[in-house]
Amino acid sequence: MSEKNGAQKQGESPAARQVAVLGGGSFGTAMVKVLAENGHTTHFWMRDPEQVSEIARTRRNSRYMPNVELAGDIRPTTDFATAVGEAEIVFVAIPSKAFRAVILEHVADFRADQIVVSLTKGVEKQGFKLMSEILQEELPKARIGVLSGPNLAAEIVNRDLTATVIAAKDPDVRHTVQAVLGCEYFRVYANVDMYGVELAGALKNIYAIVAGLAEAMQLGENARAMLITRSLAEMSRFAVSLGANPMTFMGLAGIGDLVVTCTSPKSRNFRIGYEVGKGRDLDEAVAELGQVAEGIYTLLLVKEKADEIGIYMPLVKGLHQILYGGASINAVISGLMMAVQNSDVEFILPRTLTH
Repeated sequence: MSEKNGAQKQGESPAARQVAVLGGGSFGTAMVKVLAENGHTTHFWMRDPEQVSEIARTRRNSRYMPNVELAGDIRPTTDFATAVGEAEIVFVAIPSKAFRAVILEHVADFRADQIVVSLTKGVEKQGFKLMSEILQEELPKARIGVLSGPNLAAEIVNRDLTATVIAAKDPDVRHTVQAVLGCEYFRVYANVDMYGVELAGALKNIYAIVAGLAEAMQLGENARAMLITRSLAEMSRFAVSLGANPMTFMGLAGIGDLVVTCTSPKSRNFRIGYEVGKGRDLDEAVAELGQVAEGIYTLLLVKEKADEIGIYMPLVKGLHQILYGGASINAVISGLMMAVQNSDVEFILPRTLTH
């Protein structure tokens, strides 16, 4: 099957499959809703038996999606072996801090050649590993993919028009994920640059916090546009230095995801930045949010990695100073505006002339 033909089949009703979603947070719940409404038997694994019981009884996940009713053949469970063992495709929506531990605990439950797709936008501290790299290390016989893009869970569950990217080296993985997820409101595009797509999804969370700060400070529309485009230059510079394809950042997983998370109060990371910009302590802002904001953890790891490999990342450095160094927001913004004016578009001028 060609890439083109795989994409064209998204409007059709695919044959029902057995799929699993691991993780009962907002995005995991959104993917369960899409998959089940597309006609697939969807095994929904969560650690919390009360959460499982509630979804089985009420068809609602009140902690993350209280106003969303889940329809279709959904099978909530705490039994990992059953969920994964019966699934052709496994979607993993487990927070990055627990990702490897959960996979390691249940390695024996996965099958050889099973399709396993990461939905998690984060980085593991030890070795600066992305979730797909963890899957490749712990499940070497599985066929790995990554799903990322401008995908706010709150809009997906409302069936608002959305597009995403499935990245995988195996064309069958790309085509299969396009078939099971694609529908009239959820469009699935393909990419082979798994590392770039995944790294873009992790990095943009940092810049969403920056954008939230700027919104709280009422810096204006010009400043917002400047921050988004400079964020794109900064994140692509960092990612390409680690082996990503620069063109990936011109697509949905790059600029698309960056724009939505830097402009929407529905973004958890944007909301964290906004609250800090309004004078809230970081811990208070996180506690009030009540959900994981991956950008907070990713910031620490990216700052450390950028320092290690010598990549110029003024926005990352500035945000780190605000959140962890006690620096005032105004002082950091002033410092950014006084920095050397360099190349507008990354990779056009020689690297010796750009930052």
